[in-house]
Amino acid sequence: MTVRQILDELNGVSRRTFYRWRELGQGPAAFKLPNGELRVWRSDYSAWLRSLEGAAA
Repeated sequence: MTVRQILDELNGVSRRTFYRWRELGQGPAAFKLPNGELRVWRSDYSAWLRSLEGAAA
């Protein structure tokens, strides 16, 4: 998934917030492409969302 796709699914989370979560180690696992763009496997994104649900319970 691209960062834009993730932000769209999170309904209004800013790009800066997403990168801040990454800086703090609280974002989904991601990898960089040779051109420097970030990508997140959908399975890692889903696991990250499930971990947030567990933390909120």
